[in-house]
Amino acid sequence: MPSLSVVIPARNEAQNLPALIEGIEAALASLAAFEIIVVDDASTDDSVAVVTALQAARPHLRLLRHDRAGGQSAGVQSGVRAARAPICLTLDGDGQNPPEELPKLAAPLLAPGSQAIGLVAGQRVGRQDTLAKKWASRFANGLRSRLLKDGTRDTGCGLKGFRRDAFLALPYFDHMHRYLPALFARDGWQVVHVDVSHRPRGAGRSNYSNLQRGLVGIVDLLGVMWLIRRRKKARVVAGEDM
Repeated sequence: MPSLSVVIPARNEAQNLPALIEGIEAALASLAAFEIIVVDDASTDDSVAVVTALQAARPHLRLLRHDRAGGQSAGVQSGVRAARAPICLTLDGDGQNPPEELPKLAAPLLAPGSQAIGLVAGQRVGRQDTLAKKWASRFANGLRSRLLKDGTRDTGCGLKGFRRDAFLALPYFDHMHRYLPALFARDGWQVVHVDVSHRPRGAGRSNYSNLQRGLVGIVDLLGVMWLIRRRKKARVVAGEDM
């Protein structure tokens, strides 16, 4: 059984996936046993054929397919549900998250005495995006940080590591991947932040615009604030199974 499951939510990333998968293999080869799960979000390009061809020589490479486009959070959750390892690592399928950063995410979770750590969140340094995207992200992150007080400057980074059981216990909603630090802290887990590098998109184009992110972000932010206020506060300290 693998110690790490790497989950890649991907839509129309046929040109980026081969190099990304090879990079993951190189980054984790000496760290721990791992599997790679590509979750194809109803791609209309050759993504499925590309991954299927790569599987021939890679027993650790798995492919899941959505029947319709569900978005990044849906892809992450589908992959984590199917994962065989207790620790999951995620990164985007567009190649902008360097796979060599994955050991930074895994190390705190694999270290002795790390049972209280639920999430290791990457925070991008030197973002390789358009100026408009940087400004929109900076505004959204600032607003979220002030309202949720999650201690995170960049929740949009796809590079994250977490305990599988802790993630699956979180309430699911579309776009939840942008609120993982607040959601893990809500459930009492420690959240660790690490700086990670960033690359220009390898090929293709983004599936989401700044306007789309902004419109859904307002609703999501209010929803997460409600979830934090309504969290379960009582904990079992004694009982028949203790």
